[in-house]
Amino acid sequence: MTLPQIGTLRVVPALEHLELVPAPVASALAAWAEADSRVAGQVGITEIDPADSDTAVLVEKYGLSWDTSANCVLVAGKREGQERVAAVLVRADTKADVNGVVRRLLDVRKASFWPTERAVAASGMEYGGITPVGVPESWRILIDRRVVATPSVLIGAGTRAAKIAVPGELFATLPRAEIIDHLGR
Repeated sequence: MTLPQIGTLRVVPALEHLELVPAPVASALAAWAEADSRVAGQVGITEIDPADSDTAVLVEKYGLSWDTSANCVLVAGKREGQERVAAVLVRADTKADVNGVVRRLLDVRKASFWPTERAVAASGMEYGGITPVGVPESWRILIDRRVVATPSVLIGAGTRAAKIAVPGELFATLPRAEIIDHLGR
């Protein structure tokens, strides 16, 4: 088993600790492990104090660099009356190019971040812990190529009380993931 060690965090096998994540995330982790056998031995989870979930606090408290953490934002736009939604994952040292790359990928006139209440209700996850792992199947999952190129990445776990640790290259095998150049800027 080769779990990524990130900063001073204690990482344990995610599939052995699914009680730490909401049901949609647990189901998605199990499905991902079925699709790629490396997931079971390489994707980890770490419990954290929910007060430490925000990236700036996490980075400082656990001795991380900004490029080892990734943030997931929910973005939507409408076209012909139909809403198009995407979970967008970019490294914490960048910001999602919502009105450029994301807007063009969604093929909408205007793309916007979802309000907190809507993001939480639709994803079934806590604000500050939203992750692309376990979002509804109708949503696109857009991942910046720099995330994939990062050796070990911490992402949300669907809750503020945990983070999922993933070798960046495994994001290329996350079901429905689209790896996009210059998604973050």
